[in-house]
Amino acid sequence: MRTHQDWIAEAAKATLHTRPFIGGGFVEAGEETFENRNPANGALLAQVADAGEAGVDRAVRAARATFEAGTWSRAGVAERRAKMLRFADLLAEHAAELAVLDSLDMGKRVVDAHDLDLPFSVNLFRYYAEAIDKVNDEVAPTPPGTTALIRRVPLGVVGAVVPWNYPVDMLAWKVAPAMAAGNSVVLKPAEQSPSSALRIAELAAEAGIPDGVLNVVPGLGETTGRALGLHPDVDVLAFTGSTEVGRYFLQYAGQSNLKQVWLECGGKSPHLVFADADDLAAAAKATAFGIWFNQGAVCSAHSRVLVQREVHEEFVALVAAEAAAYTPGDPLDPAAGMGAVVSPEQTDGIMRFIDGARAAGSRLVTGGERITRDGSDCYVQPTVFDGVDPASELAREEVFGPVLAITPFDSEDEAVALANGTAYGLAASVATGSLRRAHRLADRIHAGTVTVNGVDAFSAWTPFGGFKGSGFGRDLSLHALDKYVGLKTVWINH
Repeated sequence: MRTHQDWIAEAAKATLHTRPFIGGGFVEAGEETFENRNPANGALLAQVADAGEAGVDRAVRAARATFEAGTWSRAGVAERRAKMLRFADLLAEHAAELAVLDSLDMGKRVVDAHDLDLPFSVNLFRYYAEAIDKVNDEVAPTPPGTTALIRRVPLGVVGAVVPWNYPVDMLAWKVAPAMAAGNSVVLKPAEQSPSSALRIAELAAEAGIPDGVLNVVPGLGETTGRALGLHPDVDVLAFTGSTEVGRYFLQYAGQSNLKQVWLECGGKSPHLVFADADDLAAAAKATAFGIWFNQGAVCSAHSRVLVQREVHEEFVALVAAEAAAYTPGDPLDPAAGMGAVVSPEQTDGIMRFIDGARAAGSRLVTGGERITRDGSDCYVQPTVFDGVDPASELAREEVFGPVLAITPFDSEDEAVALANGTAYGLAASVATGSLRRAHRLADRIHAGTVTVNGVDAFSAWTPFGGFKGSGFGRDLSLHALDKYVGLKTVWINH
């Protein structure tokens, strides 16, 4: 097990790439750059090229040329499978390096990146590699003398825009199924976390993935992201991020070539805790993990807890007692409970929610303070507010930070109304000892995933995504492949 000093040494030797990776190698970009700073201490890590419109166009042209050449799109399934498995092996071999890059870029605990994010991402590439020869075409029933084939074909160039909270994971969620289906990809990482994506593109080339299949264009949202959304030769745009930005990509598609757009956006996931829960302490521990893991920067973070009044006071005390385990610290220190928030701007936004909750009369149970350490004030204590008005901003809007809102309820109907009473529908969890109640609530709660007696369950085998303002389309599972293939009918008269 690596120590704090081991991770510091690993970070000291990390190489941070700064140029776009296009057509199999790093290329020169224009003069525009942006700062990549370590939120844990404010240090400047690198000046990164903003690929912009010219860089995006170059990447899309490289992706299109490779797609049309057929070196990947028409390669045999055995060849694609073998190269994707080799790619996954290289990701596993470089797990420590990639974990450090994510920790330096966006402040997450390096042990979480190494022990959780990287294994899941590696296994996801392996999952889709193995799925390539398991998803079959169809033969339709047609009149005698005819044969109709229903084929699943790659769509072409996939643009992927991913957020900063899980840089490696979100890359894998988009790139693995898109590549497995035979597409070429142009990936834009978040400007706060470009480093691991650029290194992963280099590893893809080393694995034998043909040049132009995976291209990475770092840049700002208003320049590079916008250019990718508007590009007329991008066939599919897959996005994970805020609902606000998701709307822009729908507009970009309408303004350009009507490209398919698949959105996984924000959330305000509720955790419903009933008095008949088998283990209230376990439910409190799950609540703490569901809001404070990854500094609360999780789209499906269970940031609202609805607690039946009979156990409300006991539950609040149990959750507050869990806060000590999430005390913020150096992200490279395995003993830290949380890492740093990604940027001063994001930290400012979190504190505005905290200040607003105080002003609205919610009771601060624990936390609520901004912390300065190592020259950075991008740290926020694990925070709990109780008695939160369901109509308040804290109860309805996504904080994307370690702030929990607790609201008591009396009846099951009231709990369902509160759970469904936001613009989002990404995830929900229920703590109950009643199987009948679990099934009833799973039907009544409008969310893409409902977890019973746990929080935020997902796997490579189950689809992830939401309803309402949380977007549409699904990541993970075989269903994710549907976003990256088209159905082509081949009708033969004979």
